Amino acid sequence: MNDEIKVSRVRVIDTDGGQKGIFLIRDAIRLAEERNVDLVEIAPQADPPVCKLINYGKFVYELQKKEKTQKKNQQVSILKEIRLHPNTDTHDFEFKARHARNFIEEGNKVKVAVIFKGRELAYTDQGENLLKEFAAKLEDVAKMEHEIKFEGKQMHFILVADKTKSKKKN
Repeated sequence: MNDEIKVSRVRVIDTDGGQKGIFLIRDAIRLAEERNVDLVEIAPQADPPVCKLINYGKFVYELQKKEKTQKKNQQVSILKEIRLHPNTDTHDFEFKARHARNFIEEGNKVKVAVIFKGRELAYTDQGENLLKEFAAKLEDVAKMEHEIKFEGKQMHFILVADKTKSKKKN
């Protein structure tokens, strides 16, 4: 910025974005002082380096403002987990399905997992059927992000809100 620029010639861009031309650095700084703005190096790797005539304080303020709005508009999704067992009873299944529905309506992702302990590993088909039934129960508000996976001693999949189905409902 201004006197910190250590090259002899620069390409100057005006405050409105139009090119002024290639100037010696002292002439470019003088031009910036006449207009009561700063000379800021934008593209130092260019030949000659590109500098712009701008109010540096206002420029920094606009950058901060832009970052703040981007951060505000960012959506953070949380991954909630529902754990089942191959022999989960119907009441527990319904209860956990209601909770999963609430999580999805709040905008969260839901990981549904069937945990196998000991000899339950022999009943992986029951676990898979349970997961398919769970997905079918919530298909009006959610869709599967990926197919059912079996990792270690658990079988799982992730449900995400289905925007197309929620719009049809409203």
